[in-house]
Amino acid sequence: MKGILGRKLGMTQVFAADGSVVPVTVIEAGPCVVLQKKDRETDGYEAIQLGFADKKNPIKPEVGHAKKAGTAPKRYIKEIRGVNPAEYEVGQEIKADIFAEGEFVDVTGISKGKGFAGVIKRWGQQRGPMAHGSKYHRGPGSMGSIQANRVPKGKHLAGRMGSETVTIQNLEVIRVDAERNVILVKGSIPGAKNSFVKIRSSVKK
Repeated sequence: MKGILGRKLGMTQVFAADGSVVPVTVIEAGPCVVLQKKDRETDGYEAIQLGFADKKNPIKPEVGHAKKAGTAPKRYIKEIRGVNPAEYEVGQEIKADIFAEGEFVDVTGISKGKGFAGVIKRWGQQRGPMAHGSKYHRGPGSMGSIQANRVPKGKHLAGRMGSETVTIQNLEVIRVDAERNVILVKGSIPGAKNSFVKIRSSVKK
């Protein structure tokens, strides 16, 4: 297991050797700094803590935490579990070249926030007839059985949509540009442009 933090730059397309078009997402992956190592004896699990992108107005605890690694305070900090902390050193820099073309990765990010949305947009429900005689157009439908005297848990209703942590699995690495710290992965990933993402080795491949 290995991982890195990055920033989603947007989408484009590349041409494969057979001439087919492959849609890809461009991710600025690193350079990241190892801020802390966690082991099973002290913390109960093994992981490394990575930091990405310098923070402009850090608070004193953030300055002190980053100083131990000999770096500036970071804006995006996440842990990568399943790695062997002994293979890393605090203050070590990790770049995009830890991944290679043809590998498969899982990408985690925060999905786009859509605000308050109805059941049609949020859950894909069908609407009723839009004719004037219909008393049902874009409503949520039945609230459940009368005998229950309550709305069952999990009932699809209107509410805030998006802004959730989403992981897309088994995305193929199409290209790695080590000089510019850029990784191209096949397909789309969660989040808006310039949002932060976590890239890890695929757990299902």
